[in-house]
This record gives sequence, structure tokens and C-alpha cells, in this order.
Amino acid sequence: MKLGIVGLPNVGKSTLFNSITKAGAECANYPFCTIEPNVGVVPIPDERIDKLAELYNSNKKTYATIEFVDIAGLVKGASKGEGLGNQFLANIRETDAIVHVVRCFDDSNIIHVDGSIDPIRDIEVINLELIFADIETVDKRLSKLKKMLNNDKTAKVEYDLLEKLKTHLESEKLAIAFETSDEDEKKLIDNMNLLTSKSVIFAANVSEQDIKDDGENNEYVKRVKEYAKKNNSEVFVLCAKVEEDIAGLDESEQKEFLNELGMKESGLDKLIKASYKLLNLMSFLTAGETETRGWTIKIGTKAPSAAGKIHSDFERGFIKAEVVNYKDLLETGSITKAKEKGLVRIEGKDYIVQDGDVILFKFNV
Repeated sequence: MKLGIVGLPNVGKSTLFNSITKAGAECANYPFCTIEPNVGVVPIPDERIDKLAELYNSNKKTYATIEFVDIAGLVKGASKGEGLGNQFLANIRETDAIVHVVRCFDDSNIIHVDGSIDPIRDIEVINLELIFADIETVDKRLSKLKKMLNNDKTAKVEYDLLEKLKTHLESEKLAIAFETSDEDEKKLIDNMNLLTSKSVIFAANVSEQDIKDDGENNEYVKRVKEYAKKNNSEVFVLCAKVEEDIAGLDESEQKEFLNELGMKESGLDKLIKASYKLLNLMSFLTAGETETRGWTIKIGTKAPSAAGKIHSDFERGFIKAEVVNYKDLLETGSITKAKEKGLVRIEGKDYIVQDGDVILFKFNV
């Protein structure tokens, strides 16, 4: 899973990136501190992997990962070259979703690029810059298609579709809100990797005081949640400063620190849950003496496609899958005992993999 982090300057974007990736991206109280996009890969904590690795005495544990790309702070007019322009937006074209960090705290010591706190205005500023970038992408494609119109009927179909999409974008609407029931048209638009066609998770960055009740009484957060609900987006509340403090602690100290603050989970944990929910994802597991590993797939994935996540040969030569729920496996204490109790199932090509399945694939190429 790959997530792009965007936001106006000084909203806590790089502080968040630093804390969740421990990558040490430079962070300071002035605009455009982030010049080159920072990239960090973070393992997704999963106690199921820890417990199964202990059961199998595995030599190696491999967690699913999230790759974060931190993009230089956009400002109003970036598409026209203001600030650093939108030169770094290409770095999030290949991401699965966008994490939009929004400032939801008052602090006169931390400069806001627009001089006041208004999260919805900030969201719309970023959206507009992403829309302008998408219009530029659509224009380039239209220019190419125009040369093909006389000789290619499919080019005419795509050209007409993109003309409609351009009109939609020019009315300051996101590509994700463009409606078409035609599957071929959806595929054409998906293939363009438009920035505003991506799902969005809003990270509402609150003060250390407001994080204690998860921003429940923060008026800015309430407005962000209302906006997200209308736009089918996810929201999680965090305090980037607290996340920064947590990042410097070991696992046991982190839990103690969170308990002291009355927090059940870190911002990273919230972000992982929001990402999985928004992108319709889940994990299955493979376990053995060599390695115990988590694999991220879409909910509704059938067994052969899940096998293909491990290796294309597994999908091509799929025969069957031995499946056991990880809880049943842990409770019985071994795969042999789980089989004796009839808890291990043999599933075929139509089996839809469930979250927490421990699977051994049988294949022949």
C-alpha cells in the first residue's frame, strides 16, 4: 500500500511523516521546508504474525508495509508556479490514496500560510491545485488524441469522454465524483491515474489538549468530519507533536505513554485502520518454520488471486488451498491438531479469502 501525504505548509505534514516513518525528514516552522519528496516504508504492526511466528518458531517475520510519500507543501496558485509550484505532484500519481493533513489547532507561534485557521478552506485550496494538475494531464491526452481522430474510432470515444471530464474538472469538481456507468469509460479514467480520482483520508491535526478526547469537542474537527462524510472520505484525529514524542519510545514505553494520555492507539494505528477501510483491504497469512508473513489483498479476493500475491506461478498452477482461521490454529497449538479437530478446510478456486485466514497453497506448473 502506497500513500501520498499532502497539505498546506506548516500544518504538521512533515512532523507526521517523521513520526510514523522515523525517517527524519527535515521539519521547521517556515513554508517549503520539504523540498524533495521524502519516502518512508513502514511495517504494519500485526500481533497475529507475532503469535504465529512464535508457534512455528519461524526464522523470519515479514509484515505488510505502507510506503509514505511526503510531498512539498502546496499553496494557492501552485499550478501557476506559486511557492514551489506543483512539480512534486507526479510523485503521488502512483499512490493508492492520499492522506491530507489538515490543521485543526490554534497556535499563534506557528505561522499559517493564509494567516488564519480554516480547515475547509485549506482542503479546498489543495483540491483546487490537484484539479488544475488533472486538467493539465487531461489536456495533454486530448492533444494526442486530436491527431488520431480521423483514423481511429476508439480515439474519438476517448476524446469525447475526456472532453466531458475536463468540463467536470473545470467546474471545480473532483474526478472521483465524475459519474459514468460504462465499465470501459471507468477503465479509461482509472488508467490516467488522476490525482483527484484517488480516495482521501483526512488527518485532522489537533493540539495535545484536544487529542485526549480524540478531538470530540474540537469545532474544526467536526467540520472536517462533515466534509469527509459528504465526500465519502475517511478521517482520523491525531496530534503530530504527540506522534513525534511516541516515535522516540520503544513499544512498551509507547503503550505506557498512550495510557497516560488516555489514548487507545497511536496515529499510525488509526491511519492503518482508515486506509484499510477506505481501500477495502484485509490480510491473509502464511506461516512456517522459514517465514511467517502477512499479505494485503482486496476484500472479496478469490483464492487463486490471493495465491498470485505470493508468486504468479501459484495463481497460474493453483490446485487448492488448505485454510485455517488463525485463532483456531493458535487455540489448538499446531496445524496437526487443527486438522484432527476438522478445523483445516480444503478450498478451491471459488473460495473467497477471509481476513485472518492462514493458507497453504497447493499448485502445479
